[in-house]
Amino acid sequence: MSLTSHLLNTSTKLSLVPKSHLFSFSSHFAPHSFRRIPVISRAFSPLTTRVSLSSQASKSAMGDAPDAGMDAVQRRLMFEDECILVDENDRVVGHDTKYNCHLMEKIEKENLLHRAFSVFLFNSKYELLLQQRSATKVTFPLVWTNTCCSHPLYRESELIDEDSLGVRNAAQRKLLDELGIPAEDVPVDQFTPLGRMLYKAPSDGKWGEHELDYLLFIVRDVNVHPNPDEVADIKYVNQDQLKELLRKADAGEEGLKLSPWFRLVVDNFLFKWWDHVEKGTLKEAADMKTIHKLT
Repeated sequence: MSLTSHLLNTSTKLSLVPKSHLFSFSSHFAPHSFRRIPVISRAFSPLTTRVSLSSQASKSAMGDAPDAGMDAVQRRLMFEDECILVDENDRVVGHDTKYNCHLMEKIEKENLLHRAFSVFLFNSKYELLLQQRSATKVTFPLVWTNTCCSHPLYRESELIDEDSLGVRNAAQRKLLDELGIPAEDVPVDQFTPLGRMLYKAPSDGKWGEHELDYLLFIVRDVNVHPNPDEVADIKYVNQDQLKELLRKADAGEEGLKLSPWFRLVVDNFLFKWWDHVEKGTLKEAADMKTIHKLT
């Protein structure tokens, strides 16, 4: 028996465990998707075990797939992380791998939409912390963007809808993962959710984004220790410095590129919200009832 067959047989046997455990199934295994569409309730079992029946995932892990050249850390996150699938009204409808959620083919054919967040962290001088994504990122490598951009995962602590607590928990987790910012520097009760936007953006033909993005603001002086697997560079900017960055990006100077979601926030919200940051009136700008559909 080949190693691949052995792995698939083992995965099939493991899939017969009690239904109280939550598993993720990739839609690559058969023509029909095995992605679970859960009955939404306030009680969720811990995601302590994951079994993938995806032949493509198995091949990728073994280095035989076209994605074999993908950075090992990013590949692991692509197959292990489970994004939260939502409809256009932000109702949870299921979950799928980060890999599937960022394939433009699946985004277009299945209209996969996942929940995301974008953190905008300001220091006490009201300067915004920006990051340049690492060269090994699968989507939008080396582009400049806001402080931290990622996804709440399909786990109990990040599925809490009340006061966007699940998203705020995820933001605290990723600020540590990407920028080495300790949790105590960014308490979850210090994040202010200001709004939500829905957008779609291709990255390189194969990859892209289709997200319902929570926009989180926080004003804190923090200790930053960037993770090179995630972040190539960081900088704090004031409003004038950001405007100069935008000018250079628009002019194609220095090869500078901005992420599409960051540019949407800049063009539609950022500077008026930044004024509220400086005035200490940020909560007056919040509108979590509207989902802004932007292109």
